[in-house]
This record gives sequence, structure tokens and C-alpha cells, in this order.
Amino acid sequence: MALFAGALIAVQAGMNSQLGVLLKNSLMATVVAFALSALVSAMAFISFTKQWPNLGEMRAVPWYLWFGGVVSAIGVGLFYFLIPKMGVGAMMSFALTGQLLLAVVASHFAWFGLPQAQLSHMKLLGLSAMVLGLVLLNR
Repeated sequence: MALFAGALIAVQAGMNSQLGVLLKNSLMATVVAFALSALVSAMAFISFTKQWPNLGEMRAVPWYLWFGGVVSAIGVGLFYFLIPKMGVGAMMSFALTGQLLLAVVASHFAWFGLPQAQLSHMKLLGLSAMVLGLVLLNR
């Protein structure tokens, strides 16, 4: 399922960046993508959620966690802007490398309350191989 999710990200990025090209506005493609995503997510939430969070649970959420959508909008908007300039393969290879680099750091320091995973020599070797692969892929 994780592999399928990654493939869907590549497909939607290519589709929505092309929408931005045809509309001559990558921000418009971002708005369309997020509006439809919000609609589908809201329908799924209403259909499948049995117990909604109460006000106390919502107030207990750290303030910065409410801004994940802002980070998503910036990241997705950059995808739609850059893919027509770089190509979907190059963009996805840079994006995946950036994701893995930050994920390793975030895991090492247990950011956002996530499980901690210590940085090791093997992980550093894997990250180095990933960066080398990025260089080779984009030659």
C-alpha cells in the first residue's frame, strides 16, 4: 500500500502540474487539487468517523500541528510549479531525497512526538547512496 501511495503521488503531481501548465497558473492547479482533496476528505470523514474529537481534545493539540496544511500547500504548490520545468522524474527524485533526509533527522530527534529512531552509520550510508543515486539519475 505504501508503494501504491508513492505511485499515486507521482501520478497526481504529473496530472496537476499539467493542469497548471494548461491553465497557465500553478497556483490555480494547487487550489483545485486542495479543494477537491478537502471535499473527498470531508466526505470520507463524515462517512467513516464514528466518534468526533471533543473541544478539550482539540485544545490539547499543540498549536504548530494545526499548520500542516500550510506546509502541504507550499510543498504541493512547488511541485506543480517545478515539474513542468524539471520533469516529473527529476522532481520526484529530489523530493524523495529531501523527504528522506528530513525524515531521518526528524526520527532521530523524535520531532512531533513520533517514535525515535537513532541515526546510525548504516542510515548515513543509505542516505549517501540516495544522494549519489540522485546525482546519477539526473545526469
